[in-house]
Amino acid sequence: MIEDRELLWLLTGLAGTLALATAAGQTLRLSVGGDTIANVNARIGAWWVMSIAFVAATLTGGIGSLVLFALLSMLALREFVTLSPTGRGDHRALAWSFFVVIPLQYVLVGIHWYGLFSILIPVYGFLFIATRIVLSGETEGFLERTATIQWGLMACVYCVSYAPALMLLDIDGYDASSGKLLLFLVVVVQSSDVLQFVWGKLIGRRRIAPTVSPNKTWEGFVGGVACATLVGTGLWWATPFNPWQAAAMSFVIAIAGFAGGLVMSAIKRDRGVKDFGSLLPGHGGVLDRIDSLLFAAPIFFHLTRFFF
Repeated sequence: MIEDRELLWLLTGLAGTLALATAAGQTLRLSVGGDTIANVNARIGAWWVMSIAFVAATLTGGIGSLVLFALLSMLALREFVTLSPTGRGDHRALAWSFFVVIPLQYVLVGIHWYGLFSILIPVYGFLFIATRIVLSGETEGFLERTATIQWGLMACVYCVSYAPALMLLDIDGYDASSGKLLLFLVVVVQSSDVLQFVWGKLIGRRRIAPTVSPNKTWEGFVGGVACATLVGTGLWWATPFNPWQAAAMSFVIAIAGFAGGLVMSAIKRDRGVKDFGSLLPGHGGVLDRIDSLLFAAPIFFHLTRFFF
């Protein structure tokens, strides 16, 4: 890390941003107080924990990131299926999902077997889960139960696995294994989330999908995506992209992140819950924090792999 000045600058900027947010939150707590400020400070505290874990995994290289994201996939899938309709006949399919499919997916990423890890879940997992469940003999709610597990594997495992896969790309003249490309993805996507919230609170008027996510407005969406694009453009030096390419990539993954968050919000509304879990104080569950990465990670991976 000391020899990689670009990575050092990225991590210093991340720590500095969190430090400023912490100072501002504590100042507001003393001067204003209230439940809203307390909630904001709880979120900042959770971000410190998540950032430290993420940075530690990144600095260990590909193995550390694979382990971290495999754990995140397990926790996210657990949250997903807990809120979804499953029966006793699905237990073996779920056991296969947790103890075979998830480890195998990340092993394939780790050994760079792109051809198989890119189709393991959408093809073989899709077919196997349906077969395993039908062998239980329970036909009531079969379609919904099967689709729930298949959807959970796609969202919580398949899509998430593309994030650490960024560190395994072979890009001429660029060391993807340093984790800078992964940091770029996370910073842009999370910046878009935060800035959409801020702009929405400041000038938001017209809601995008009131019945799905009442807090998302067109003004917040445009402001957040535009600012996240600027953030990504400013970080072009840490990527294999030139400034305009970084801007285009940032714009695309910010849009994809918004779509992922909105889709997962629809699932929460369908299940009648506010959050997928309560593991992270002030943040809900793991799936609540990585929902924007679900769509952004695979799109960013394939765009980078195809063009660079």
